[in-house]
Amino acid sequence: MLLCIDCGNTNTVFSIWNGSDFITTWRTATDHQRTADQYFVWLSTLMAHQKMELDINQVIISSTVPRVVFNLRVLADRYFNCRPLVVGKPDCALPTAPRVDAGTTVGPDRLVNSAGAFARHGGNLIVVDFGTATTFDVVASDGAYVGGVIAPGVNLSLEALHHAAAALPHVDISHPEKVIGTNTVACMQSGVFWGYVGLVKEICARIRDEYDAPMKVIGTGGLARLFEQVDQLFDVIEDDLTMHGLTVINDFNKDLK
Repeated sequence: MLLCIDCGNTNTVFSIWNGSDFITTWRTATDHQRTADQYFVWLSTLMAHQKMELDINQVIISSTVPRVVFNLRVLADRYFNCRPLVVGKPDCALPTAPRVDAGTTVGPDRLVNSAGAFARHGGNLIVVDFGTATTFDVVASDGAYVGGVIAPGVNLSLEALHHAAAALPHVDISHPEKVIGTNTVACMQSGVFWGYVGLVKEICARIRDEYDAPMKVIGTGGLARLFEQVDQLFDVIEDDLTMHGLTVINDFNKDLK
C-alpha cells in the first residue's frame, strides 16, 4: 500500500491508498522537531485504534517545509523499509515538467495539485487552493504548471488583523448574513469573507483574459466549501486533490522503472 504525506506550513496529512481508494486519512500539526519515531508511534496508535493491519511498502511526500522532510524520509526507511519519493527532488519525475522562468523553484504542493487536477479534468485549469497561502495554479492543455498567483491565506489575514491592530479581536472565518457589519467581529468577518470572494473572482477573471482560452476553476483546501456557498466561484471542488495528485505522480514514477 502507498502512504501519501502532504506536509504544509500548518498541518501534515497522511493518507493510505490501496490502489483504488483512500482507506483512511489522518491530520496532525506540522512540527519540524517531530522525529521519525514519534511519527511512527502516532501512526501505529491510530492504526491500532481503527484495527487496521496495513502493509505499507511505498511512501510519497510533498512538503512545503524542508526541515520536516528528513524525519519523514527516516520514517519511510526505518519503519516501512522503502525509499520515499519526494516531490520536487531530481529522482521524482513529473508527468509534465513545469514551464516557468529559468531557476524558479515551484512549490511541491502546486506541482501535485496540477498533476491531480489534470488527471481528473484535463488541461486549461485554474486550481484555487485555500491553505496557509491562497494560491492560484494555471494548468496548461498538456498538464504543465505554467505559473499562477500567491495571495495571503484567509486565516493568515485574520491573524494579521488581530496582531497588527490592538483593538481588533481574534475571529474565525464564517459566511456573514449581511455585508454591513454592526459590530467589530461582524465587520471583520464580512471584510475577510467578501474580500476573498472578490479576490477569487477578480484573479480568475484576469487569468482567463490573459490566458485567452476557456478555463475550468477547481477549488481545493479546507475553506473551499465555505466560499462555494456564494457566487459559484468554482466549477468543481476536489477535497482530496493533493492526495490524488500524489498517487498520480507515484504511478508515473513506477511506470518509469
